[in-house]
Amino acid sequence: MAAADNALTSEQVLVVGRVMAVHGVQGWVKVYSHTDPMENIFEYQPWYMRRGEHWLPVTLTGKRRQGKGLVAGVQGCNDRDQAQQELVGRDIAVPRDLLPRSGGGDYYWRDLIGLRVKLADGRDLGQVHSLMETGANDVLVVRGDGDSLDREERLLPWLPEQVILDVNLEHGEMRVDWDPEF
Repeated sequence: MAAADNALTSEQVLVVGRVMAVHGVQGWVKVYSHTDPMENIFEYQPWYMRRGEHWLPVTLTGKRRQGKGLVAGVQGCNDRDQAQQELVGRDIAVPRDLLPRSGGGDYYWRDLIGLRVKLADGRDLGQVHSLMETGANDVLVVRGDGDSLDREERLLPWLPEQVILDVNLEHGEMRVDWDPEF
């Protein structure tokens, strides 16, 4: 990995994948991508991997689709044992400013996590804890807390104009049309 003078903080990066396993004997690794399509992870360069408190840049020596997955070679990692020890299990991040701005009703999941979820009448259902990808549509995991009408966890489908009425990132909340008893 590169020198610490090129390091970024956790606030400056976004995790877009993870090194899952070694591939072959020359230090290549299997990569899991959070991007859609998965090959888009290769478009964001350089990659950053955490070393202690800092994220340090890594340079790819090669990259490709391999079967149903992705594999990559990282500069300075030339054998299987070294890749296993230094890379496997590490998150892959990119600088946040490399990502295009969302807009026009499109949001990054990271922008939705933490938003307060309120019914049209103002009652609070809780906060967006996470999102799940399903075949039909994405699903918000909303957890009730001390500020909500109860402490229930609810799964709300991401259906703009049907369930999701409004998203206001500036105010940190979204309005939904949902039966709280469901």
